[in-house]
Amino acid sequence: MKRFFLALAVTVLPALASAQAVTVKGSDTMVILSQRWAENYMKANPGKRVQVTGGGSGVGIAALINGTTDVANASRAMKEAEKARVRDRYNVLPTEIPVAKDGLAVYVNESNPIEQLTLDQLRKIYAGDVTNWKDVGGPDAKIVLYSRENSSGTYVFFKDNVLKGDDFAAAAQTLPGTAAVVNATAKEKFGIGYGGAAYAKGVKEVKLVGKDGQAYLPSAENVASGKYPLARDLFVYTRGKPSGEAKAFIEFCLSPEGQAVVTTVGYFPVK
Repeated sequence: MKRFFLALAVTVLPALASAQAVTVKGSDTMVILSQRWAENYMKANPGKRVQVTGGGSGVGIAALINGTTDVANASRAMKEAEKARVRDRYNVLPTEIPVAKDGLAVYVNESNPIEQLTLDQLRKIYAGDVTNWKDVGGPDAKIVLYSRENSSGTYVFFKDNVLKGDDFAAAAQTLPGTAAVVNATAKEKFGIGYGGAAYAKGVKEVKLVGKDGQAYLPSAENVASGKYPLARDLFVYTRGKPSGEAKAFIEFCLSPEGQAVVTTVGYFPVK
């Protein structure tokens, strides 16, 4: 699987500035994917403009609520309270559209001998109940925790599905983007982090034990089958049903060409 490594936010601007831009904002996990979609869409539709920025799923959803973006990218589902804010302000509900699939990966340093973890072990590590690698079959060394900021959909997904709503350990170092988590883990011999599968460059992905007791990597097959326990959808949201240029762009993302981009970037097609 081809992987890419990207900083927090990327803005895509075409040479032509005459057309009104479709604005896409939100998930850091989805920045590189949306950038590639935008590049291909604008190449196929000269004069069209798509502007992509990151900042986190929470930032994108807030922008959708505030009316400052046409499309919000989110690596977690909108909360009912967020949907209600859209409804109360615009008298329409947001439309949720899955556009890709991801396996939320757990990263360790390439020198770390750890090959697999159970979700319970991962929960104990990030809750601060396990602080030494020897307690999960690794070396006798303190575990260095890296996490995302709380505006991140990846942070919310991890908290809901691994910590089951519990708080992260106070020792967890919050970093502003998946790329930063990967970079820190690549440099720290005893570090551990988490994020989108497409970002896993220069680190080792840990296998996670599924419901059947077998350990799986976040591969296309394991995500599609549901065997990988942290598989998730990646979403776009609009206020009400998508229309106009935003609709055309989303339809491109879901087209065979758009879904081919998903695979190229390192995520998995939604269909």
